[in-house]
Formats: sequence, C-alpha cells, structure tokens
Amino acid sequence: MASEQANPPALEKETNGVNGVNGHYAAPQAPWKPFEHRKLANPAPLGLSAFALTTFVLSAVNMHARDVSAPNIVVPLAFGYGGLVQLLAGMWEMACGNTFGATAFSSYGGFWIAYAILLTPNWGITAATGPYAGNVASPIGFFLMGWFIFTTLLLLCTLRSSLMLFLLFFTLDLAFLFLASEQFANDLGNKTAALALQKTGGLFGFLAAFLAWYNALAGMQDDSNSFFQVPVFHFPWSDQGKAARGAKSERAQA
Repeated sequence: MASEQANPPALEKETNGVNGVNGHYAAPQAPWKPFEHRKLANPAPLGLSAFALTTFVLSAVNMHARDVSAPNIVVPLAFGYGGLVQLLAGMWEMACGNTFGATAFSSYGGFWIAYAILLTPNWGITAATGPYAGNVASPIGFFLMGWFIFTTLLLLCTLRSSLMLFLLFFTLDLAFLFLASEQFANDLGNKTAALALQKTGGLFGFLAAFLAWYNALAGMQDDSNSFFQVPVFHFPWSDQGKAARGAKSERAQA
C-alpha cells in the first residue's frame, strides 16, 4: 500500500491585506481616514443685522424723525449693507441647508438693491421725464404690495418657530401694508391720509428693525461670549418647545 503524502497546510491569508500580483497579498495599509468637514458659522445674525440697520434708517425717515423726510441717506445702506451683505448671508444660509433663511435673506437683499435703484436719479424711474412722468405713486404701491404678499408667506413659516421671530415678520408685514397704502392714498390725492399711513408704516418698520436686532443677538450669544442668553420664547407646539417641556418633565420626575 502506497504511503500517503500529507498535504502541506494552507497558508493563512491576511484578511486586512490588499490583493497584489499573482494571487499574493500586499502588506496591509493604513485604514482610510475621511476628511473632516468644516463647520460653517451661523450667517443669520449677519443677515438680520444688515436688515435691521437699513430698516431702522428708512423707518426713521418715514416717521419724519427730526423733520427728515428725504430717503436719500438709505441708498448707500441699501446697496452695501442691506443689499449686498444680506444677499451674501442668504447664499451662506443656502450652503448651511437652511431653505427659509436662504429665501428670506436673499429676497430682502434683492429688495434693498431694487429700492436703492428706485431712488437713484440716474435710473430715472421716479423722474418727471421718466416712464411714469413723475406719477409713480401707484407703481411703487404695486411694488410694496408685492413685498407685503411675500412677507405674509414667510410669516406663515414662522408659526412653529419662536414668538420673537414671528413678531419680526408680523411687524414687517404691517410696515409693507401701510407703506403700500400710503402710495395709493398719494395717488388719490389724499395727502393727510398718506402722511398718517407713512408714519404708521415707519413705526412698524422701526419695531421690525429692533426685533431683527434682538433675534440677531439671540443668534450670536453663547457661553463663549456672553454671561446671559436673551429668550426668544419658542412656541409650545414648536420642536424646541416640546423638547423643553420634555426636559422639564424629566427633571420633575427625577
């Protein structure tokens, strides 16, 4: 009987090796390490601040503060801060994935740029020799009424956020409504009503400016730069409100 030859034991292959040439395994390599994503800053306080300052100045003019009634001082702010900077904040909100913030800041940045163009004499929109022969009350009223409608849509998107954000868009919505109504009253020749509507719109714009600054402060404050945090009063039915109630219940049961 022929003797059996024992088969040599199979060599174990390293499971963490990399396939090489002719079935051989190359030396194990270091595991792949993903790149760390950069953390983006919150652009909302910047956009809110740009909106607040430009709105503050225009609203002071609309209220005829210290007998100032010409809005020319708003033009550089509307182009540079309320326009360009707020538009950039909207683009950065888009990079952060915030659809609401991107839509709001980009749109109001566009509003301020458009308003600055409207007030720039070289464009001739409001000039007596312009396309409306100086009768621009109703066209400007249509312009402002469109922004009133748009702001109403944004207002509906704040119903599950916080009271301070809701009040910001609520007062801004009323400001657009009263200022649009002022233009229609001017077109009808009712100067007394137009002046009252303009000052009322300026008052609501003034409130909107301070509410925007308040929300900007709330967005900037944290443990690294402030000893306190201003409250924004999340609605009880909002996600943050529900989370706060849940945490309060857990502490009560502990």
